[in-house]
Amino acid sequence: MTDDAVIWDQLAALLPEAEAQEVKDARDIGEQEAGLGLLVSGLLSNQVAISQTVRAQISVLAESWGEREALTPQLLQCGEEGGPGTVRLIEGEGSTVPEVAGEVHQGLAGLIVVPWIACTRCGQVLMRAHARESWGDLSCLARHYVITTPNGSTVLRVFPADAADAAFAALQRACSDAP
Repeated sequence: MTDDAVIWDQLAALLPEAEAQEVKDARDIGEQEAGLGLLVSGLLSNQVAISQTVRAQISVLAESWGEREALTPQLLQCGEEGGPGTVRLIEGEGSTVPEVAGEVHQGLAGLIVVPWIACTRCGQVLMRAHARESWGDLSCLARHYVITTPNGSTVLRVFPADAADAAFAALQRACSDAP
């Protein structure tokens, strides 16, 4: 897996030098949340087109730092670079999957899974599994990350709440590991 600092440097390099340095500085002093905000706002203000894979990578970083909900609307407004990517951010397309039955996977019983990122090669989907709060909304933080078959009917892998990056890496490797 790629080192976190390498990913941040690659993403920051999409911006003009001064703004890229601000993103790196924010990360270096432990202000990842601010750095992600600077990155996404810099992409928008400089009209930087990004690939679907970069969009998904930023979403995973934002999820890991608790900023996905705040940054997704802006991230979805970023221009799209041409060419096919290996993954595509599908969040915001309005789909959810009903509560997963206990017999499917014990750790997912009673949770709502929300499609998040799809592999453009094989169609597998990385989903976030959320609890339903007493007031009806989904929990802010995912309880698990789940890779499913393209139609969401079969759970292939389940990751814990602190493993968004590992789940994303597994989704990216899914096709390249196949015989």
